[in-house]
Amino acid sequence: MTQADPTNPSQANDKWALITGASAGLGATFAQQLAAAGYSLVLIARREPQLQQLQQQLVSEHGIKCEYLAIDLSQPDANQRIHRFCQDQNITIHTLINNAGYGVPGDFDSQTWPTHQDSLQVMLLSLTELCHLFYPEMKSRQSGQIINVASLAGLTPSTAGHTLYGAIKSFVIRFSHSLHLEAKDAGVHVTALCPGFTYTEFHDVNGTRSMVNQMSKKLWMTADEVVQQGLQAVGQNRPVYINGWRNKLIALITRILPDRVIRFLMKGSIAKYRKR
Repeated sequence: MTQADPTNPSQANDKWALITGASAGLGATFAQQLAAAGYSLVLIARREPQLQQLQQQLVSEHGIKCEYLAIDLSQPDANQRIHRFCQDQNITIHTLINNAGYGVPGDFDSQTWPTHQDSLQVMLLSLTELCHLFYPEMKSRQSGQIINVASLAGLTPSTAGHTLYGAIKSFVIRFSHSLHLEAKDAGVHVTALCPGFTYTEFHDVNGTRSMVNQMSKKLWMTADEVVQQGLQAVGQNRPVYINGWRNKLIALITRILPDRVIRFLMKGSIAKYRKR
């Protein structure tokens, strides 16, 4: 089934998109691009002042309908509350953007278990449950799209430090690919989006900004580029999309060469941007 082009305002047809992690970074950029395309929005994040400001901006600039719900996805009942919020507002979600996430710096044993547990809840369990809640509704309508924001880190060999991040993103990629295969004949598009280094506040939050700033600017992409490519990829029903030719090349090399060789080649540079 042909999907509406998410970048074409004439094809949005008052569809609703739900975006997690919408208060900043890629989430806010997804909101801006979808609003420009005429989508109505449900914005999800913890920080209510930022959500309210973004809502007001998008409504003012694009005249769309926009709701928000300030909620902490680390709370086990958060996803049910989000789903119930949409039902109570009579909102049918056509596009689900699972974007919420963050990195936990340091070695595995340097962080408390509740810290790791929260990261698993937000980036793995919440993402999966939101798909489980909204995908059946899309399937029954034979229309919908899901973008699960993963990372290039989910396609490369594991490294020391930030222990769970790559493992979680690897799960997101595999899960999204499987769901894509199940959904493709039901008119639902599912894409795992795999950006590399992107200009957002991600590295400010996890305290690695000064470290990653040492990397070549050629490795970085803007949030606008990543989001635009992601929306095009889900419109084309790509199961996995890697942003940028350099990141595609890195992913290809890591598939060809043995893990031990990649780890040896990466050992020196990893220490520059992995906080331990």
